[in-house]
Amino acid sequence: MSFPLQGKTALVTGANRGIGEAIVDALVASGIGKVYAAARNTDDLADLLQRHGDVVVPLPLDVTDPKQVEAAAAKASDTQLLVNNAGFAGHAGGTYTDAAWIESGRREMEVNFFGTFQLTQAFAPVLAANGGGAVVNIASVASLVSFPLLLAYSASKAAVHSLTQSTRLMLKSQGTQVFGVYPGPIDTRMAESIDMDKATPADAARAILEGIEGGVEEIFPDPTSQGMGQAFLASPKALEQQVSAMMDEAA
Repeated sequence: MSFPLQGKTALVTGANRGIGEAIVDALVASGIGKVYAAARNTDDLADLLQRHGDVVVPLPLDVTDPKQVEAAAAKASDTQLLVNNAGFAGHAGGTYTDAAWIESGRREMEVNFFGTFQLTQAFAPVLAANGGGAVVNIASVASLVSFPLLLAYSASKAAVHSLTQSTRLMLKSQGTQVFGVYPGPIDTRMAESIDMDKATPADAARAILEGIEGGVEEIFPDPTSQGMGQAFLASPKALEQQVSAMMDEAA
């Protein structure tokens, strides 16, 4: 089912940079009525506010803080589109027995999975009150196949994929559409150490909005993710072997 964006009210987490900032830009260009731009430090939203004026409303939000999540749901009570973009990528590389995986992984799960879940729980009644609305979870191709150099991050994004499926089923009765987005490498600070061809955040954001408006439940917004998505649908095991070969070549 299509989800027209014209005139809607959206909330985007992690809006201060990268894909989140680009999604806010693209939403405004699409004719959105209002965007709550959420970030832990709203001072980081100055450029967005300067570009878009009153269409963008700054919203202080740490998705791991229950009190801030509750306050956000109260303030942004007209939200019709919730974009769960805030994310964290910590430890990368090292050996399997590296203790840093565990500490970093706890933070990745707290932000990427529990933060997304907690915020969606808080906004589910808001969306229902506003006609059903939609939830967009920014996951990753690492949701579908694990990248050993990003072991714990991959696991946290796999959890987001599972959450997306459950949320879609459990909120269907209130008329809420749920979209999963599975980007490959995007040219952001989070991916600066990844030696692969990268799509721009602006291109990815435009593809994400096209998918939402077109009613595409699983959105692959860049060439790498599109290829991996097709491979996953054809044979998950073959995709795992493809990534393994990539890692062997890079070693």
